[in-house]
Amino acid sequence: MSFCVRLIPAAARISSTKQLVLGELLCGAAVVLLAATVMPAVARAQRAGTPIRIDASQAWIAPGPASFQEGSATTPSGLTLGMNSRYLTLNGKPWLPVAGEFHFSRYPQNQWENEILKMKAAGVGIVSTYVIWIHHEEIEGQFDWNGQRDLRAFAELCAKHGMYLVVRIGPWDHAEVRNGGFPDWVVKQGPTRVNDPVYLASVSAWYAQIGMQLKGLLWKDGGPVIGIQLENEYSQRGPGAGEEHILELKKIALASGLDVPLYLVTGWDNAVVPKGAVIPVYGGYPDAPWDSSTAKLPPGEVYAFRFASRVAANVNADRGQNDPGAKPDAAGQLPYLTAEIGGGNEDTYHRRPVIAPDDIAAMAPVMLGSGVNLYGTYMFQGGENPDGELSTLEESQATGYPNDLPIKSYDFQAPLGEFGQERASFRKLKVFDYFLNDFGAELAPMMVHTPDSLPAGSDDLLIPRAAVRSNGDAGFIFFNNYVRGYAMPARKGAQFLVRLPAGTLAVPRHPVDLPSDAYFIWPFNLPVGGVTLRYSTAQLFTHIEDAGVETIYFEALPGIAPEFALDDATVRSIKSSNGEIVRDSGVIYVSGVKPGVDSSIDVVSAQGKSVRLVVLAAHEAEAAWKVRIGGADRLLFTDQDFVVDEDAKPERVWLQSRGSAHFDFAITPPLDGPIKASLPLKRNQSNERVDRFAADAAPQQIPLEVRQICAGGVAAPVKLGPPLSWRPQGVAQAPGPGEMAQAAKWEITVPAGAMNGLSEIFLRVAYEGDVARLSANHRLLDDDFYNGKPWMIGLERFLAAQGPSSFELSILPLRKDAPVYLELRDPPQFTPNSQIDKLEDIHLVPEYQLTITAGEE
Repeated sequence: MSFCVRLIPAAARISSTKQLVLGELLCGAAVVLLAATVMPAVARAQRAGTPIRIDASQAWIAPGPASFQEGSATTPSGLTLGMNSRYLTLNGKPWLPVAGEFHFSRYPQNQWENEILKMKAAGVGIVSTYVIWIHHEEIEGQFDWNGQRDLRAFAELCAKHGMYLVVRIGPWDHAEVRNGGFPDWVVKQGPTRVNDPVYLASVSAWYAQIGMQLKGLLWKDGGPVIGIQLENEYSQRGPGAGEEHILELKKIALASGLDVPLYLVTGWDNAVVPKGAVIPVYGGYPDAPWDSSTAKLPPGEVYAFRFASRVAANVNADRGQNDPGAKPDAAGQLPYLTAEIGGGNEDTYHRRPVIAPDDIAAMAPVMLGSGVNLYGTYMFQGGENPDGELSTLEESQATGYPNDLPIKSYDFQAPLGEFGQERASFRKLKVFDYFLNDFGAELAPMMVHTPDSLPAGSDDLLIPRAAVRSNGDAGFIFFNNYVRGYAMPARKGAQFLVRLPAGTLAVPRHPVDLPSDAYFIWPFNLPVGGVTLRYSTAQLFTHIEDAGVETIYFEALPGIAPEFALDDATVRSIKSSNGEIVRDSGVIYVSGVKPGVDSSIDVVSAQGKSVRLVVLAAHEAEAAWKVRIGGADRLLFTDQDFVVDEDAKPERVWLQSRGSAHFDFAITPPLDGPIKASLPLKRNQSNERVDRFAADAAPQQIPLEVRQICAGGVAAPVKLGPPLSWRPQGVAQAPGPGEMAQAAKWEITVPAGAMNGLSEIFLRVAYEGDVARLSANHRLLDDDFYNGKPWMIGLERFLAAQGPSSFELSILPLRKDAPVYLELRDPPQFTPNSQIDKLEDIHLVPEYQLTITAGEE
């Protein structure tokens, strides 16, 4: 049997490459490593199965001045933002921030604050956003800064919650939006993206509007705006283009009052980067939905360390690695900053990859180990396109752009979904974000060191992938054994042999097996509370100070037993709630530690300071949220979605549970005072370390009326779009408006009062087909390109204020010969007419909410 839909079984994405082809650390903190301590371990490693040798013995080199002229970098209160050739600084201290992309004009204004709070809770400190021209001036001269297009209100919310803001002002953005963000009238008036007088006059008016919106909110004013990105993916050369155009845009931005410390441009695709005037930012994605292939792609470059280049990314998968601009010198005079490390991918019509949580999180140790000193995720928050007055606002081949995107949905499979859902990737990224929040100042100045043996390329899966960043004898080991869609071999008997200025350090002391799909960051010679942590085989996570005790939290990695090694000379006493403590040649080894918030290693330093090491199980670390509540920093553990407003008086926590009315959470250390909640709380199995609570809301069964209006017709053959200079093969075009007449249709009715007592209601649609759309009163509300996952739609924003709410669901049949790429566990069971439009299940999923406060209101 032969199909033109190409399917990849879900199991093959992890364990095999078989395809179902259906058709086509610290300055001055030196640590003395005694030869007697390290040599036995080194000798053992010589006999190990997988010794990973990394030479980090080079003396630390202080960074030089940055090759960049900052804008106004001091606030009225004297705070300063700066940089050198290696890292950013905040008040003169090393700063390694986390950024996340959130397009305010793609999200309802009344929900912005909750989403900003979620990002902050996950460790994000910088919100990055496009200001999309066509969203604000679709009709020439008629600017719209109201409602969800209110840039000023969005910036003020960032300021309210202590979030910095980078504003990406275009004028061309891409962002998978119509015309790359240009209003149609700009496209029609003449040349764009060059120093054409007519075009520049329009840009000047546009920038002036942004300047007015942000007046008084810039860093120099004490506001949140620290950076401006000019243009995007800009590589044009020639008269009036190239560097002179970027310089002209910066001149216009300054004339519009946009005087900020950082001016950025994207650095890939043969980018134009005027030296000293702008800073390039980089990125890379787990898959390439813009690629013309309808087959599984080769192993992604983003899972291999970038030692020779900052640009060798799959942002444009069809650019050769040796093309001009593909490999600029990575050892330049500017820090390695990123803006677009993929938090997912937006599916295109012709290519619909399903991005797994590990696809996203595994890039973190790779990028950081490559020297990244600003970790920027695109997208962090999904959204949906607003309605246009003259047209729909998505990227499409019909408007001369490379791909067909959903008309409304811009979910991006992001850590925070289109309707605010907290996905597993949100929790996995949080582990690394917290690490950067608490230990980034130590990491930022560190130099990058490469292993003695390097993979031949991103498709070389045999050579282990690792890096070290260090400052003298202290540093971090970065390791990745995960590649999306490919099975990496377990590294049997692995041991890192790190050559440091004071000698060679073996991590761990005995070789261990590193599982397939493992990825992590391990510290070595890390000073904590006066104790030197020689190494740990658990992921460093976060720390909390409480009652004079510094607690350092780690994440136990699946398949790797946690072991801690401490410098005996820095320890007065040590005890462990479980496991074994062994002293050997000046080192204390603690092994066999059972992961869990209740167990710990308690250390008193030689100076008398108390330090506690706690190893959390992986699921505990992913469920742990750092929160200031009851006047102190704590960890709150929950499997429910988590939101906190630490600026409220008193601090307020919201837990949101989809599908279940039951809530569980734990807090460590326990609160000193009373805890209040919107539901009755039950205390469960609490002790001096942890308070555990449970609560139950009243379960709700919301009836849903579903009536089929018409059966699906015969879908038209899928057409191919035109070839492009960088993509010579045309790709499948999304069905036009007339073709949706062949869709199967259902009428759906949600009863009045369905939201009573709930924070949200999700419509869960499990179906097989090509394109699905949800409408009401002939207005398209949301849409989906089928990729095998259930479609989840948050209905709260769409429900009628009074009475029942009626919707129409349309599913266009998927043709057997459609030239699209899908990753499905099982192939569709096509009907005899070689298509499928099957509604497998549809129901409502209630989202319950529990509000928690500490102390008196």
